[in-house]
Amino acid sequence: MTAKVLAPQSFYVNGRELAPQGRTLRELVDPADGHVLTTVPDGTAEDVDAAVRAAREALENGPWSRMSGRERSRILLRVAQLIRERADELAELESYNVGKPITLARYVDVETAIEQYEYWAAMAQGLDGATRKVPIPAFAYTVREPVGVVGAITPFNFPLILGSSKIGPALAAGCTVVHKPSDETPLSALFMARLFTEAGVPDGVVNVVPGTGPVVGEALLRHPGVDKIAFTGSSAIGRHIAGLAGQHLKPVTLELGGNGAHLVFADANLGQAVDAVIRAFVFNTGQFCMAGPRLLVERPVYDTVLGMLSEAVPAVPVGDPRNPATVVGPMAGERHLQKVESYLDLAGTDGGTFLVGGKRRAGDGFFVEPTVITDLPETSRVLTEEVFGPVLTVQAFDTEEEAVALANSTPYGLAAGLQTSSVTRAHRVAAQLRAGIVWVNDWAMLDPSMPFGGVGASGFGRENGPDVLEAYTRTKSVLISMAEPAAS
Repeated sequence: MTAKVLAPQSFYVNGRELAPQGRTLRELVDPADGHVLTTVPDGTAEDVDAAVRAAREALENGPWSRMSGRERSRILLRVAQLIRERADELAELESYNVGKPITLARYVDVETAIEQYEYWAAMAQGLDGATRKVPIPAFAYTVREPVGVVGAITPFNFPLILGSSKIGPALAAGCTVVHKPSDETPLSALFMARLFTEAGVPDGVVNVVPGTGPVVGEALLRHPGVDKIAFTGSSAIGRHIAGLAGQHLKPVTLELGGNGAHLVFADANLGQAVDAVIRAFVFNTGQFCMAGPRLLVERPVYDTVLGMLSEAVPAVPVGDPRNPATVVGPMAGERHLQKVESYLDLAGTDGGTFLVGGKRRAGDGFFVEPTVITDLPETSRVLTEEVFGPVLTVQAFDTEEEAVALANSTPYGLAAGLQTSSVTRAHRVAAQLRAGIVWVNDWAMLDPSMPFGGVGASGFGRENGPDVLEAYTRTKSVLISMAEPAAS
């Protein structure tokens, strides 16, 4: 990208761009200053139908599902290589569209996407079945076949990573995809659609239709030509999707909201712990379902930790997302900023004390100050709901049992973490935390080989890791009779 104002965008179906004529155009703005970046047409139900039909044709009559795993692997490695070659451009695009700090976009989002496609390239080669010994006269074996056309629906906060975490395993398994990115942040998805074609992915295998949830999302969910839904987003929408999937008997994986607890015990290395605590709640400006917005501190070190936070949090660099030194950029859009502001207002009403921050940052753009709040009652919605911004609440605990009870006191169960120097406590507490992923003495350590996903209001199913291929394949059993033919 050579200029801040981009050319108008269009969606991508069957290996080509669709003309935007006759469609509603949506303005995309730079969250750092509110200026318009470009326009993108909102998709319609007819556009979804065209994309699904293209994906179905590519699945049933194209080469992708019939390729060997090795052939698909080569193409996925080419995707990874093209991302690496266009890394700076893609990072800049993600930074402008999402408001993501450029260093984060380049060295987390883009690098993670590269690693994901390299990982799924390797996994594509090992996708196979197994022979089974059965007590009947038959030669028995299983094969794994693509689940079919995948509807991938992704949110605004990590467009590139969350798109790759669904498209990567789908392609490795031989599936075809219709991707609905967030209507607010679709630019990297459209960029990637063209990259897939350049890498040699056949036409119709990956299709991208941006648009609103009520129109494009609903059409994708209800389309009879879609065989599986992979969704990341809010718990409320996840419940709706699960209900529809049940009606249509369609498999679905749901990676939903979170409200992770971060436990600091008195025996922890407090310098290391506070660094991890800050990363856990300001990472991606707090727009991170696996964030750690609830800090639980053992009472003997509670005041010490508060003192360290009061000094360290104001020093976190906030500002222009294109400055390589920036750690916290703007919220991804005005409605996200307003949501966070509503929770800050609620914290004041509930009697919370603002140790640090607590208001919108002065100037242009959708910035909110990194905020630390204490003294909230346990019933406060600021504690029990997902704020999804750079806001940290702090509570004290006296015993390990109390800490675990507080950590598990919300409906969510996506991520959790603890800081301790005791190996036995690390294992003991990790086993009791209701979460799909638990970090010890750090936060947000992720790798494509490690599954993540939640329980409860955080959804079901997993992304990443070898287990995920189960969600993108069907197992077929074949039994060949070995019985002697009856005498004639």
